[in-house]
Amino acid sequence: QVHLVESGGGLVQPGGSLRLSCTTSISISSIYFMGWYRQAPGKQRELVAGITSGDITNYQDSVKGRFTISRDNAKNTVYLQMNSLKPEDTAVYYCLANSKSWAVWGQGTQVTVSS
Repeated sequence: QVHLVESGGGLVQPGGSLRLSCTTSISISSIYFMGWYRQAPGKQRELVAGITSGDITNYQDSVKGRFTISRDNAKNTVYLQMNSLKPEDTAVYYCLANSKSWAVWGQGTQVTVSS
């Protein structure tokens, strides 16, 4: 069974940076799609950024130019570098691993942007 472990969330001031990590229990190179999603209170979960095994990336419009998703196959880890954070980025961030036959979510990590 595939497991995901997320880390890197926390409290940061507006304009600050955080880097989220998502480490998988299997070889990340075998996973077709890895994504970061977020869910704010009272809102639906939404895709923030995704990356395929071929390193094709996509981003939600509101984070383009501020967030960067990357993967390190040697460490079985996907990262989300978040810069110029805004209060509206506050949410629980979840990692998703998606192959063609299964999908697994991480437990979530809280990101709070506040002064």
